[in-house]
Amino acid sequence: MAWHGRLALDYRRDSDTTVSHDRHEGPLRVLQRLYPEGPAVCHHVLVHPPGGMVGGDRLDIDLQLQAGSHALLTTPGAARFYRSAGEPAVQSLRARLDAGARLEWLPLETLAYSGCLAENHLRFELAPGAETIGWDLLALGLPAAGAPFERGRYLQHLELPGRWLERGVIAADDTLLLDSPLGLAGRRVLGTLWFAAGTPLAAAQREALLDSARAAVAAHPLAAWAGATAPDDTLVLLRAVAERVEPLTALFRQVRGRWREQAWGLPDLPPRIWRT
Repeated sequence: MAWHGRLALDYRRDSDTTVSHDRHEGPLRVLQRLYPEGPAVCHHVLVHPPGGMVGGDRLDIDLQLQAGSHALLTTPGAARFYRSAGEPAVQSLRARLDAGARLEWLPLETLAYSGCLAENHLRFELAPGAETIGWDLLALGLPAAGAPFERGRYLQHLELPGRWLERGVIAADDTLLLDSPLGLAGRRVLGTLWFAAGTPLAAAQREALLDSARAAVAAHPLAAWAGATAPDDTLVLLRAVAERVEPLTALFRQVRGRWREQAWGLPDLPPRIWRT
C-alpha cells in the first residue's frame, strides 16, 4: 500500500514573532516551533515517521511565507528512497515567499538506494524582496556499506520560475555520467547550495557571496571538486561532488553560515537538532 503524505505550513509575522499554522495528512508532520535565536526566526523539524519511501509513495510539502516572516526547516535524519517494484516514489516541495520573507531549506541528505525509482521536485516562488538559502544533497547508493548504486533512476528538478531550472536524470547504468571525468568521476555524493532572491542582487553583494564561498572551498579538502557560480543576477550557487556525505555537508554548512552573516546580519547558528 502506497503512502501519501501532505504537509502545508503557513508562516506570518506577528509583531516581532514568526508564527506558523500547519495542516498535515498521512505520515508527514512538523515538531513544535522552536526559537533558539529569538522570536523572529521560526525553526521547524520535518518528520516522516516511516523513515523512507518506496515505489508509489508520495510526499507533498507546501510552504507559504507571508511578508516579513522567516522560517528555517530541516530534518532529523536522511531521507531514503528504497527499491521500487515499478512505480516511482515522489517528493515535491513548493515554497511561496511574499515580499521580505526569508526561507532556509536545510534538510539532511537524501539516500538513493540501488533499485529505487525516485523523483525530487523543488520549486521556489520568490516575490520582490524575498530571499532563500537552501541546499540539496544526494548520495547514490551506500558505498561505505558495500551497497553501490547499481540499478535504478533518480530525477532531480530544481526551479526558480523564470530564473533557474535544472532538471536531470541520473540512471545507474549511465556510466558515462557517473564515472567520466566530465561527469561525477566516480563520486557518488553531489550537492547544490544556493542563495536566491526575488530581486536582482547588487553586483557587490553577489561578488561578496561568491568570494566567501570560494574562500571556504579553497581551504577545504574538496577544493578540486567544488565551485561557485552566479548564473543569474538573483542567484548564487555552490556545487560539489564527493566520495562521502560528511565532507560535503561540512563545506555546505560553513558556506551557509557565511552567507547568512553577510546577507542577513544573522549569526552562524546551526539548528539545534544538528548538535544532538
